[in-house]
Amino acid sequence: MIKVDSLDHIILTVKDINTTVDFYCRVLGMEVTTFGEGRKALKFGNQKINLHEHGNEFEPKAHNPTPGAADLCFIIQQPVEEAIDYLLQCGVVVLGEPVNRTGANGTIVSIYFRDPDLNLIEVSNYLNTAEYSNP
Repeated sequence: MIKVDSLDHIILTVKDINTTVDFYCRVLGMEVTTFGEGRKALKFGNQKINLHEHGNEFEPKAHNPTPGAADLCFIIQQPVEEAIDYLLQCGVVVLGEPVNRTGANGTIVSIYFRDPDLNLIEVSNYLNTAEYSNP
């Protein structure tokens, strides 16, 4: 049996890499990194999001790579109420009010918005910080 320890990276298929890099760096504070033969990734914490441009994906790839098909949740350092104000300043439309959800390590409070490819982005805080230990 294989036992998974952590998530290292995911692949996000996007329409335009530069637009995606701008959004995730400006709005979510991620850092762009270049690797391989000029490939781009978004780095945050101990993880990264590798970017594939739709129609120019690297092999091997998902069976049906499609922009806008992802639903991602990120744990953020700031309270979601502060994040709402910042998102609005960035011109990002917040979808609804904060809601409680179940995260990997306990109860989270979340808000939602969309990235330039219309992927659903959720940013969250753990309600009881004792429930969450950042690895």
